[in-house]
Amino acid sequence: MIKYSVLYPNIKGGTFDHDYYRDVHLPLIKRRMGEYCHSYAIDKMPEGAPAETPFIAACHIYCHSMEDFEKGMKDNAADFVADVANFTNIGPVKMIFDVVV
Repeated sequence: MIKYSVLYPNIKGGTFDHDYYRDVHLPLIKRRMGEYCHSYAIDKMPEGAPAETPFIAACHIYCHSMEDFEKGMKDNAADFVADVANFTNIGPVKMIFDVVV
């Protein structure tokens, strides 16, 4: 299994619409990737977190293999990227991991 993580840095002047991210963006990804997206998770910086917390939000998309991830993204990545402007002005950090446990 692999995990594709997208992390949004906590930057001055950054905006992030958590409701849109939860209710529209990630469900769009799941729907469009279909069977190639096993599941996803969303992280949100909690209220009262220290101001220097490095990230305000993240998502993690789980796929059974890198091949499944690539198949799910193949015809959809441009639409996913285009939707980002609807919820944030922050440039994300993206990483891919093998899930060990």
